[in-house]
Order: sequence, then C-alpha cells, then structure tokens
Amino acid sequence: MNRSISYNNIGWFLFMGTATILLLFQIPASAQFAPPAGQMGSTAIKADSSVFVNWADNCLISRGFVDISMESMGLATYGSDSSAYGFADNGVVSLGDGGSAILYFSTPIVDGPGYDFAIFENSFNDDFLELAFVEVSSNGVDYVGFPSVSNTQTLEQIGTFGTLDATKLNNMAGKYRGGYGTPFDLNELQYSDNLDVQDVKYIRIVDVVGCLADAYASYDSQGNKINDTWPTPFESSGFDLDAVGIINDVEHLAVDNISGQEIIIYPVPFTNVLNIGKIEKNSVISIFDLNSRLVYSSKCAYSNFSLSGSSLPKGLLILRIESGSLLIYKRILHQ
Repeated sequence: MNRSISYNNIGWFLFMGTATILLLFQIPASAQFAPPAGQMGSTAIKADSSVFVNWADNCLISRGFVDISMESMGLATYGSDSSAYGFADNGVVSLGDGGSAILYFSTPIVDGPGYDFAIFENSFNDDFLELAFVEVSSNGVDYVGFPSVSNTQTLEQIGTFGTLDATKLNNMAGKYRGGYGTPFDLNELQYSDNLDVQDVKYIRIVDVVGCLADAYASYDSQGNKINDTWPTPFESSGFDLDAVGIINDVEHLAVDNISGQEIIIYPVPFTNVLNIGKIEKNSVISIFDLNSRLVYSSKCAYSNFSLSGSSLPKGLLILRIESGSLLIYKRILHQ
C-alpha cells in the first residue's frame, strides 16, 4: 500500500513539474516586448522629455485610401504636411491605408547613445493602436526598414474600434498612446547596405494596412500578417502622424572615435567593477541607460578610474567620457 502511494505521488509530481515547465515556456509568447507607457520596462518617451534636441520641420505626405478595399471612398484627407512639424501636440496628418510620409533632416540624425529618434501618434489610450513601418535613408533613394514584429493573433480581424497589446509589437510606430513617442535605435541597422547610420537624412513612415485579407495585408519582417484596427473608413484613416523627435544628430553629438582608441575599458562585459584607464585627468564619466536616462556621473581626478557595478542597472549601458579635448561614447554590458 505504501509503495503504491509513493508511486502515485511520484507520478503526480512529474505531471505537475511538466505542466509548470510548459507554462513557463508559454509565458514569453504573450509578453515579449515593452509594455505601454508608464509601465515598468516601457520604452515610451514623453513628448516633453529633455532628451529631444530637435523636431522634424520638413514633411511630404503621400495619402492612402480611406478604405483600401473600397477605393471609391477616396483618399484620407485629415491634416496637412505641416501637421507633422515641430513638437508633439496631437495635431496630426492622417496617412490613410498604406499611405506614407517622408521627412527630411538637413542636420543628419546619427547613431548615438541609446535611442536616436522617436515617432509620435495620437492614440487616445494604450490599446487602440494604429501602426506604421519605419524606414531610414542616407541618400533619399535607398531605404532600410527597422525589423518589425507583430505577434498579434491572425485568426480574427481586429475591428474598427478594436484593441491591441503593445507587448506583442516591436519596431513599429504607433505602439504608444498620444504624448509618448515610440523610439528607434539606428544601431540596429548598422550593418545595412547603402545606409550610413552616422548620416541619416530621411525617415519614411508607411501605414500598416491591418487587414487580414491576402489582397490587402501588410507583413512584418518575419513574414507574419499584421493585424490592427481595420477598416478605419474616415477622413482620418490610417496612421496619424503627430511628430518626429530627434535625440541624436550631428549638431548635438560630436563623437571622436579616433581619440577613443587610446582609452582602456575592462573587463567587457563587466560584473562587479568597471575599470577605465588612460583618460585625461578631470574627465567627466557619465553612464546612461538605453532610454538616455543618466544613471551615474562623476569627475575623475586621475588617469585611471574604477566604478562599482552595484550602483548600476544590469544590461546594455552607454558610457560617456568627456574632457577638454574629446567626447567619447562606448557601449558597455553590465552582467
């Protein structure tokens, strides 16, 4: 009798253990990317953040249809090119189904510390989201798109006033509610052909047609259909572009990589202590997280410097070394 009970208990524990493991493997599928603005782990950047050094002031709109499946309804008409200029203020221009906006920047955007620019839409809450692809170019001819991902279900069409889960979306504009920008990091595209991430002059924003019908569907970078609120058969159809905020551009970010070759940073990655050697005396050492938030700053009186990892957040960080003769940024990993 006791042996039988023991075997039954073992079987029960094995079953429960397997079920627990399966549950753990299922969790990432439903919460894979950053959550809505204001929640822990969100990458949303508020419009009045001090990280923005400039705003778009040049925009050309190519309108899409109010309803791409009913072209007789005509093109979206809400707003104008100038609605995308300047600070994010909820004054928008609507792209329509598959419409696009091209923004030109006379002062090139560059790949600096953390995110380099952010795009604002005017959604009134965290889950009524209208999405758009984001592409960049150095010459206005060759565009490279950020690798978009949509893990939203594709079995049932999300209706006109349906909702989306931001944690299932990545690298698409419109992920966050109005007043909060969706940020993009040019470092993701650093190995792309025909693109200089230190000389980005154009951003192209293309409305995602959220229809699941094969004839009209938009697809993410992995070949999945993107399901979002559709149709939106109004004059304000499609993605509503509010503004593009610049975080890193040539005018505000002078990076001297040549001088930086003399500086010693070790170990990389680091865990307990980060050491920096061969720096100029009285250099200012600053560290930022990937949301461009300052997490550490100190003036170094000597040519060598050590910093305890206990005072820094885990993950990828941006190290800035500033002295009278140079300004250097380095990416560091804190494990």
